[in-house]
Amino acid sequence: MKLRWLIPFALLLPMRSFAIDNQQGRVTTVTIQAGAITPLHLRPEFESIIHLPEEVTSVVVGSPGSFHVEHSEEEPNFVYVKPIVRTPIQSDLLIAMKSGQHVVLQLISDGDAAPATQAVDFLLEYKPHKSFVVFADSPAMEGSLSAADPRRTGVTANSVTSSPIDQELAFQRGVNAPAWTKWEKQQIQTSIGDIRQLGNQTLIAYSILNAGERPVEIVPPQIQMDGRKAKNSKGKNILSDQLQVRSYRLTATRLDPGARADAVLIFDRPNFKASTESLFLQLAQANQVDHPILIKLPFTPPLEAKAH
Repeated sequence: MKLRWLIPFALLLPMRSFAIDNQQGRVTTVTIQAGAITPLHLRPEFESIIHLPEEVTSVVVGSPGSFHVEHSEEEPNFVYVKPIVRTPIQSDLLIAMKSGQHVVLQLISDGDAAPATQAVDFLLEYKPHKSFVVFADSPAMEGSLSAADPRRTGVTANSVTSSPIDQELAFQRGVNAPAWTKWEKQQIQTSIGDIRQLGNQTLIAYSILNAGERPVEIVPPQIQMDGRKAKNSKGKNILSDQLQVRSYRLTATRLDPGARADAVLIFDRPNFKASTESLFLQLAQANQVDHPILIKLPFTPPLEAKAH
């Protein structure tokens, strides 16, 4: 009797291995690009691994009831994702890293209805972009500032060519005493610096202060267009849209009590809007992304920076 039970069990082992092979497991390498959205193809019963080039500080998933996302401090560069429903579902995943970089993924699961030949991303490995700025007090970042600028503090006068976003970040970091704005039920305070137009894009400089007694993590900023009324709606249904952030710099994502972070972002400004719509800079703490800070922005900013 024992022999009769052992034989079918042994035959099951290669069959299970063949089923996994048929899923066409895929290993993909992606270079981090500002504003890029990476699709991640998932399947029930399979766990996908995301490997980042540096320590992960926070993860935010749009539909936590549909996807399980796991990150451990013991494996700071890895994030694990798998769908927890068997129906077709999609969502977004945002992963912030220690340097201020972030990556955005589109989670795609075709559920049990997916064909057996549908590829599954077993491993997604991110590689750093060579041109990404390192946030350090270096002459390369500060050298393009004028010695006569009123916000300049200890900046060398070396002439170095840098991008507008890097120049503006150096300006914002040099502001000694920003005018902080307090927000109800928020641990952080904010200060807006220059806002100016760059062609069809808008540049915003700002600072964040941890005014609380506990450390706090900051998620990547977003730009929101709010106030659009739903079509064929007789009620007060108001819709909002997220605009694409082309590039941003953030000096720190984790702030200890009393610590400050400076940031600059560039986003694609729409050519027109309805009179009821407004632009907002959306900032949030990682522990309460459902209660963000919304800072109203001018739709038509000046072309030149102003000293604060």
